[in-house]
Amino acid sequence: MLTRLKSPTMLISHIIRLEPERLEFAKRVEELKPEGAYHVLSRAKQLEAEGMNIIHLEIGQPDVDTFAHIAKAGQAAIAEGATRYTPPNGIAGLREAIAEDAGRRRGVHFSPEQVVIGPGAKPGLVLSVLAVIQAKDEVLYPEPGFPTYPAMIRMAGGKPVPIPLIEEDNFALDLKALKGSINARTKMIVLNSPSNPTGGVLGPETIEQILSLAVEHDLWLLSDEIYSRMVYEGVPFTSIASYPESVNRTILVDGFSKTYAMTGWRLGYAIAPSKLAERISLLNTHVFGCTAEFTQVAGVEAITGPQEEIQELRHAYQKRRNLIVAGLSQLPNVACQLPEGAFYAFPNIKSTGMTSDRLATRLLEEAGVALLPGTAFGALGEGYLRISYATSSEHLTEALERMHPILSHI
Repeated sequence: MLTRLKSPTMLISHIIRLEPERLEFAKRVEELKPEGAYHVLSRAKQLEAEGMNIIHLEIGQPDVDTFAHIAKAGQAAIAEGATRYTPPNGIAGLREAIAEDAGRRRGVHFSPEQVVIGPGAKPGLVLSVLAVIQAKDEVLYPEPGFPTYPAMIRMAGGKPVPIPLIEEDNFALDLKALKGSINARTKMIVLNSPSNPTGGVLGPETIEQILSLAVEHDLWLLSDEIYSRMVYEGVPFTSIASYPESVNRTILVDGFSKTYAMTGWRLGYAIAPSKLAERISLLNTHVFGCTAEFTQVAGVEAITGPQEEIQELRHAYQKRRNLIVAGLSQLPNVACQLPEGAFYAFPNIKSTGMTSDRLATRLLEEAGVALLPGTAFGALGEGYLRISYATSSEHLTEALERMHPILSHI
């Protein structure tokens, strides 16, 4: 027998009494976690609002403005009406510029049809995985590593399999563990060189062994090269996309945020085999539609315009790297490898006897130094901290001075 609802108020109250457990979330979002850098930034901002002076070493963001000629190109594009929809894979001029520039720097040929533009590099990572990974597929990725890697694998229904980075070998990928983790379900290997969070750079011997395994087991390779222009003096950068054997299996992901100080412009790209690039572009269509045209025009200027500021910024980072590593190595119970690329130090704090999370919290709340626990990059990050040195030498020096009393009294 139907219950007669006499008024809209009765209807609303009836709806409110529905069992809330009927409204469920998909498993893919139930398992997602916040990115550690944004979580710490939020807490640091809260402390600042309460009057505390904070030194920010938690966010991987250049401390300079977007290069002036790039910003002017973007502003001019807006003034000229470049504010409408664009093709899902990006404007032709930018795809052509990226294909030429990325290919020339890696000694290979890329066609514009292989290039897919997105609002940042993350779409290139996530949508590439969605395009090739299915339920129960396994994906090998570096850990400690960028937290989006395991998240995107799970979103695709796959199983993330962490491969350790070896501190004693400048945080190189553990090739023995990599080889031992490959099985019939393995579908992809994710690489990140230079690395976030360790600053490690994979050498050509390591790259070649990884490629050999990928060819032997017919695996996809997803190479995150967002820090490829930030390798320090005396250290060569090797892209796995440079080898002929990688042509039909490699997805190269890069972007403009770190190299050109364009974090807020949201501009990145994937370069993939043509048939895969078509499918990534289809995902673009249904996920975000397209990338802002004026941002892409600024991207063309970034690639084709003057490049001297990149070199200047890299030199500045190298000086800051030397300063922070030397300072960290003098702190009690701290040891730190010299990063070969990116702009992160990853000091070992195991001798303190404290967890990474606890020490990071104390440094923030007692010393006003915002940095990340190594566990923000996976369980294998326990015993480490991540420090971004993309800030002034003055801030780095003061941060070291603030850290010393806490580390001296543990």
